[in-house]
This record gives sequence, structure tokens and C-alpha cells, in this order.
Amino acid sequence: MKPVIYGLSGPSLTADERAFFAAAEPAGYILFKRNTVDRAQVRALTDELRSLAGRDDLPILIDQEGGRVARMGPPEWPAFPAAAAFDALYDTAPMSAIEAVRSNAHALGLMLAEVGITVDCTPLLDRRFPETTAAIGDRAFGGDAMQVAALGRATLEGLARAGVVGVIKHMPGHGRAVVDSHHELPVVNADDTALEEDIRPFRTLAVSAPMGMTCHVVFKAWDPDHPATLSPTVIHDVIRGRIGFDGLLMTDDIDMKALSGTAGEKAAAAIAAGCDIVLDCWGRMDEMVDIADRLGDIAPESRARLDRAMASVSRPDGDFGELIAKRDELLALA
Repeated sequence: MKPVIYGLSGPSLTADERAFFAAAEPAGYILFKRNTVDRAQVRALTDELRSLAGRDDLPILIDQEGGRVARMGPPEWPAFPAAAAFDALYDTAPMSAIEAVRSNAHALGLMLAEVGITVDCTPLLDRRFPETTAAIGDRAFGGDAMQVAALGRATLEGLARAGVVGVIKHMPGHGRAVVDSHHELPVVNADDTALEEDIRPFRTLAVSAPMGMTCHVVFKAWDPDHPATLSPTVIHDVIRGRIGFDGLLMTDDIDMKALSGTAGEKAAAAIAAGCDIVLDCWGRMDEMVDIADRLGDIAPESRARLDRAMASVSRPDGDFGELIAKRDELLALA
């Protein structure tokens, strides 16, 4: 098995993809809007991916946060609110906000589980500041570390009840970045004392989160020469050490312009730095081949973390309509 999660080019596998994936044996796959047409199509796609891999526990991921980050949407699937809606409710009624988030994530997870998606790349545990890049913006649960952790925990709990694994991101914190890492490399100048508060939500959920995702951000106080994804210091000393995270650690999309080099070079550097899995989202065959050629087999400890995360997936349970109604009733209090 290769330590990479690949994207797909369209709503069904091409012959080239089928042959390549069978040979490369990636750890999993991630779906985007281009891969999701309707329920029957997505279910057929996820079934084929599992059949091709010969693994019922194959992780199939999606970025389905709510708000503007939603790969599955109307008219086939309902829209879900962005994290900022729960931030607003928390100001009025913290316990109601926590329960609303839990019901929202539970319903969202049921929607994903219905079509065979078992991992959702949410929640964000990034603190939001006035200067935070709009790329994060309303996707964050707020600026207070305790609030972010509480709403993040409720998200993980709701997804788990639906049989879906959540991914905490973007470790060790994207909130102080003022530029979008999709397009350029953010550099954070905050000192270690300030950054200690930023890692609090991640530390609070480190034990309960089966999966986490890095950020492509330079933290000058920790490693002025490498973004977190490519930094042995940040991964080993901060994420594994100070935060105490021992779950499966995947990169943010390796194709983002914050990182330089070929797809294969970036993937190899991320694994060498200590990431368990590389996330390659775009389904470009030449880049996928380059990554597969550069990477060896997944490390035993990384495979153990992957297996442990997927073993946490349970049978979906809950009533979708009741959960949505409960969430909406609580959000009306904001």
C-alpha cells in the first residue's frame, strides 16, 4: 500500500485510473464536486473503489464542512451551515451551540454514509482572528480556544454516530495566516507563547481524534525554513510532542501553491518529515504516477494508525429529519 490518498478525474473511474490504482494500491481516495452527481452514482463509485482495493475499510474522504466548502449540494443533497453559524449561537447559548453542532454533524455524516463515504475532512480547529485569511474565515468556529475545542469535539461526536471519521485540521493552526495557502506560502511571525494558545484546541482533542491534517504554513518561532507539512520539527516536536497527537496525520493537498517542487518531490518530502499520508486531490495521472514512483510502502506505524482510525467506524445510527429539525430549532436562538 502506498501512503497516498488520490483524487479522481470524474464521476466514474476511467480505464487508466482503474489499472493504475490496482497497481499502486493507494491508502484511500478523496471525492470532489466533479465526482458527485447523485446518490446512485456516488454509491456505485464508492462500491467500485472498495471492490478494486479489496478492502471494506478503505477510507473514502470528502471535504463536506458546510457553507462554501461542500462537494455535495443542492438539489441532490441539502445545504448545511458554515461553522460561523454555530459561533454566533455560542455567544448566546453555549450548550445549545454544542448540541446544534452535534446534531448537524450527525445528519451530515448520515448523508455521507448513505453513499459510502467514511471520512469527512472536518472540523477546523483553527482560531479565527480579524486578520485571518478569508480562505479560513467563516469555516472556523471562532477565536476562543476553548470554544473551538468544544464545537470541534461535538463535530467529531456527531460524525462518529453516523459512522464517519472526522479529520481535525489544519495542524498546528492556520488561523494566523493572512494569505491563502492555496495560492502562496503563509508565514506566521507570532512567538511561541502566542502559538501555545493556537494549539490548545488540537491538544484538547488529540486523543479523541483518529485523523488530523497539516497546514502549509511557516511558523518562524518553530521552523523558519519549512512549512509545517514539510517540517520534521513541527511534526515531531509540536504535533506529535506538544500537542500529543498520535492519530493518522495526512497532509493538506500537496498540489497547493504554498509548496514548491514537483508532486513527487513534495510528497516524498512530506513523508520524510513525518506525515503518515500524502493527500493528492486533483486526479492528474502524470502527478499521481510521479508520487507513486517516489513513495515506498506505507510505514508500519502509519498503517497501524490508519487501521486504528478506520476501526472506529461504526454502523450509522440516527434519524436524518429529526436531527435537521433539532439543529434548525437551536440555530434559531442565535
